[in-house]
Amino acid sequence: MDVVEAARTRAGGRAKTARGAWVALTLSGAATFWATNLLISLTPAAAAYRSAQSIDYVPMLVEAAAGGLVLAGLFSLIMLRWGARLPGSGWLRHALFLAICALVLVTAFVEVPAKLGAGGDDPGRWLLVATVINTIRIVALGLTIGLVGRVRDDAADSDSPRATGEDTP
Repeated sequence: MDVVEAARTRAGGRAKTARGAWVALTLSGAATFWATNLLISLTPAAAAYRSAQSIDYVPMLVEAAAGGLVLAGLFSLIMLRWGARLPGSGWLRHALFLAICALVLVTAFVEVPAKLGAGGDDPGRWLLVATVINTIRIVALGLTIGLVGRVRDDAADSDSPRATGEDTP
């Protein structure tokens, strides 16, 4: 009976650690996505884009926060659950691979229909501007999740009994 309880405690500890990692990765990625969006929104090109697309400033910031949370949550989930199955090695390469995949999907299924179907003035130009903005935001999100994941793994490895030379039970 003691062995079963000890196994449960360890499994619960791993679940807590995985949940904590998911939260840390998600919040750091979402914060980076939002901060990058804020910095981009201060540029003249972004102001012209918002004007041409009739986008209000404050709702855009709120939507960027929500979108950043969703994207970062998905990135984190995929990295933690299926990271070993992604091409490449290491947190950073996996996160950048996911960023490229997300960028292609967002461009193909969100931006292209929105820009070409709206019938606005010069949709090709605004599609290019939106793609550049999304590239910067999504790659920044991926870099942050990759770097935070790598730092967390390095910290966990240095705290492990094998790294410190302690005997494991």
